[in-house]
Amino acid sequence: MTSSINLVFKNCRKERRPVLLTYTVAGDNTKKKSLEILKSISRFSDIQEIGYPHNCPIADGGQIQTSAYRSIKNGFKMEDIFKIVRDYRKIKSSKPIILMGYYNMIYQYGENNFLKKCQSVGVNGLIVVDLPWPENKNFSKKCKKKKICFVQLISPTTSYDRMKKILRDSHEMCYYISMLSTTGGKLKVSPKKILENYKKIKKIDKSKNIVIGFGITKNTIAALKKADGLVVGSQLCKGITDSLKKRQNPVINLGKMVSILRRRIN
Repeated sequence: MTSSINLVFKNCRKERRPVLLTYTVAGDNTKKKSLEILKSISRFSDIQEIGYPHNCPIADGGQIQTSAYRSIKNGFKMEDIFKIVRDYRKIKSSKPIILMGYYNMIYQYGENNFLKKCQSVGVNGLIVVDLPWPENKNFSKKCKKKKICFVQLISPTTSYDRMKKILRDSHEMCYYISMLSTTGGKLKVSPKKILENYKKIKKIDKSKNIVIGFGITKNTIAALKKADGLVVGSQLCKGITDSLKKRQNPVINLGKMVSILRRRIN
């Protein structure tokens, strides 16, 4: 049976455009607003990435850290992310959900409990930033048993040999980190160079859906639309910050932002 994530990639290929993945932090700026933002942006995005807030991030840049700080300050707990996913699933237009975060929170929760909870609320995939291959092999297998896509990460410094092994063990989607930076950094590498690196990965296994993340904004997204999928995160977190500073509604503003992103890849 085709997974819902695979189905999205298949449908977007028919439309001759990349999958648009959007990232927001659960609980930013409140639990209620967080759910409203998800509903608003899901009209234009194809897959929702939801970050669980963390106070010691490794890969997150300033914009995402600010989002996470707001969420933690509001008393956000792990249980709240499952409630947001469950509530989001009640809307007709709900799209696949990928949770993104750090392993120590899963470890504290208990791997089996965490996966059981993910399965019960309808999580489709997981990105665990600090659990690389091959250390993630056992956890990845547990995810597969629960029909949850474990998303492997590949970076510009991943060797060809290692890349082959990562792709061999990956599920239906992999995430290519476009540059050596934290999220939200200015795109230091030309889109042409990113796509060159990307094509090398695709050549290894054309059946895998490879998305590109880091440095993708409304200004850079069109130049990268040959990819299977593109992830926009920091720009949306900044959109929430800017909306709050200007006392505007982040739900409306983020809906507009994602509609612009979508138009640029159509």
